[in-house]
Amino acid sequence: MINDYLPNQRGFYMPAEFEPHFATVLIWPVRPGSWPHNALEAQKTFTLMAKELSKHEKVFMLANKKDFDFVRGIFKGCDNIDVLNIESDDSWARDTAPTFVKNSIGEVCGINWSFNAWGGDYDGLYRDYENDNFLAKALCDHLGYDCFDAEPFVLEGGSIHSDGQGTVITTEACLMSKGRNPSMTKEQIENKLKSYLGAEKVIWLPRGIYNDETNEHVDNVCAFTAPGEVVLAWTDNIDDPQYELSQMCLQALKSATDAMGRKIIIHKLPIPENPVCINEYELSGLSFEEGEDTREAGERLAASYVNFYFANDIILFPQFGGNNESSDKRALDIISNLCKNRKVVPVPARSLIVGGGNIHCVTQQIIC
Repeated sequence: MINDYLPNQRGFYMPAEFEPHFATVLIWPVRPGSWPHNALEAQKTFTLMAKELSKHEKVFMLANKKDFDFVRGIFKGCDNIDVLNIESDDSWARDTAPTFVKNSIGEVCGINWSFNAWGGDYDGLYRDYENDNFLAKALCDHLGYDCFDAEPFVLEGGSIHSDGQGTVITTEACLMSKGRNPSMTKEQIENKLKSYLGAEKVIWLPRGIYNDETNEHVDNVCAFTAPGEVVLAWTDNIDDPQYELSQMCLQALKSATDAMGRKIIIHKLPIPENPVCINEYELSGLSFEEGEDTREAGERLAASYVNFYFANDIILFPQFGGNNESSDKRALDIISNLCKNRKVVPVPARSLIVGGGNIHCVTQQIIC
């Protein structure tokens, strides 16, 4: 662990996700409180994503000891997928795997944030998260990366986006929540982001996606598609609870400039026209531990098309199906037109959103 200097003191910064990757990290889904009916549907989606990603970059699939042989068998013969025995409590690689930073001479290091299951004793989603909190260190050790230790500062990777040119975007709803760093001021939190991510400017959005149980991570509501350009989750339906939240974010973005002094170009990316809700069958397949956040049939899930993932040459893009097929196509067309130099790969994301997240939530890039 590197503790004698901060990343920005040696020129380290967080590249944009759309910059070149060495690999993607995924974590095999098994948690009964997240993935219904023995995680069968989720495992199909994780397998699809891993195999698609492996055509473009290395994939590290993390698996617990009890699942290791089974997972290794699934990917037998997939030369660009390595299954690693690293213990975890769930499959949210974005939030538990390291955030990777680099410097001008090409050195790459990880950052180990403190993880407390999105709120700890205040409003965390599960009680036992020791494996998840240790995962970043374990992965860096296994792969041979030096690691900056940001503990006890609590942060999840889904709460930040970087443009790779000195600008980081986040939400006040998340980083100012009482379950993360309640003794720190907004200025202190911003300075921490600048120190560890090499940022010069932090753009704060007020809110995120309605009913997002992560306290409204930015990766569900807004993402960079290029330096100075973002997509923003949107609805024109004034009766939708997302309407006001997106309006607030739009105004914040309109009044902001990035680290290079540019006004932000905003592309609206509509949310599913019909709310995506968990059904009775899915709920019947979940098993919750004591102290774990529970769900209810008919509960609206935080479905957003902004929660996509840039990989080398491609974008993995969520599709929810059912009565949202037209919304799926509209969103796919928008991102395809914005990112003409990449193949946009549609991924059935119903099983992911039932688990509480989406494509971006379960992936973490290792940059090169």
